[in-house]
Amino acid sequence: MATKIKFGTDGWRGIIANDFTNGNVARVAKATADWMLKVDANASVVLGYDCRFGGYLFCQTAINVFAEAGIKVYFDQHFVSTPMVSLGAQKLGCELGVIITASHNPPAYNGYKLKAKHGGPLIVKHIEEIEAIIPEVYEIKEKTVDELVAEGKVELVDLENIYFDHVKEHFDLEAINDSGFIIGYDAMYGAGQSILPRLLPQADVIHCEYNPSFHGQAPEPVAKNLTEFASYIKQMKHIDFGLCTDGDADRIGLFDAKGRFIDAHHIILMLIYVLHEYRELRGKVVIAFSVSDKVKKLCEHFGIEVEVTKIGFKYICEKMITEDVLVGGEESGGIAVKGHIPERDGIWDGLVLIDYLSANGLSVEDLINEIYAIVGPFAYNRLDLHLKEEQKQQIIANCKAGTYQSFGPLQVQRVEDIDGYKFHFANDEVVMIRPSGTEPVLRIYVQAGDLDRVNDIIEMTRKQLVG
Repeated sequence: MATKIKFGTDGWRGIIANDFTNGNVARVAKATADWMLKVDANASVVLGYDCRFGGYLFCQTAINVFAEAGIKVYFDQHFVSTPMVSLGAQKLGCELGVIITASHNPPAYNGYKLKAKHGGPLIVKHIEEIEAIIPEVYEIKEKTVDELVAEGKVELVDLENIYFDHVKEHFDLEAINDSGFIIGYDAMYGAGQSILPRLLPQADVIHCEYNPSFHGQAPEPVAKNLTEFASYIKQMKHIDFGLCTDGDADRIGLFDAKGRFIDAHHIILMLIYVLHEYRELRGKVVIAFSVSDKVKKLCEHFGIEVEVTKIGFKYICEKMITEDVLVGGEESGGIAVKGHIPERDGIWDGLVLIDYLSANGLSVEDLINEIYAIVGPFAYNRLDLHLKEEQKQQIIANCKAGTYQSFGPLQVQRVEDIDGYKFHFANDEVVMIRPSGTEPVLRIYVQAGDLDRVNDIIEMTRKQLVG
């Protein structure tokens, strides 16, 4: 019996050579092709892949499926970021964009993301339609990309150049590069390694080399994975702004000049502040359920409407393509902003902040302190528990049943369950519990006044859940 293929919060993912195989990629591509032809008999598709192992090979399989179905394929033979494929779908007028990537997941994984012609994730309804028609098996007569180019079924494109020109239209890169504002950049061996040095040649970069194993580490821009970059900033003592992006460069992490990690909650707050106050842009803010309520507090101060969605950027994107949205963001570092495509883009988000800070002679710390004056200081951290499935499901069942009325001495005041379970305590302290949508883990998210307190609450919560 064929492997059941299920799209999670951000595409289909699997372990390479286990469930993520050429055969399964062909099945998913066949469903994608059939869906496209129902929508538009003359549909075209743009394909790309990031720095992971096997990316070109899996793309070649998908290309063969699309070409056999009579769908015009635009293909970049070099690794690209996810936002480049999303922008390419919009600029080239394609019905869909497909990128072979597992984003921030460990090196053993690869994946398949679907992007729409609006320049962001395909909406949930259409993803479900594609998922429902994945065949049990699909055999292809494989040809090389060169053969398909010669037959006129594939056109080679340069998605990085399209992206580069798009950025140049929206930012004064010369002013940034001449400002004396020193940017450090950690590509985490991911797909941002080529474009960022092109945009900001003065940047001080690390891990901008091709390494499909990501040096054995998941390319997720969270503090525990960025200790080398943090140490580098502290030792060099000349970097004003530390930017990092994940494997496919759609997620962002930041460091201040002292090498202190800035999480996505703070980045969302910074982007709202800069876009609303400095660029004088307007629109509502849309955040995933796991994002800090401090965002609501800042938006209340500015009179900005806030909407909370389930976790998965596809839900935020649905709002961005139908409503006037200023910022849409996730706790995981995926953030989209007005003035760009409705897509997470770590490079673009970084440039918005760099542009503001460099032009005004401000530091990351200066901007955060301005925000703290409105919402109050806070810290955040997350623990990923690798548990057996039955243990994970029991914890979720306990949450649903209202079993947890306290965590250590913390008494639960109220619970939200939009997507996972968020437990609120006194003093703006929060614990959230939710199973990952892409990995076999249970996540514990904690917010409190400072990092020591956060880590104490994480440990109390862990003991309460697993002993």
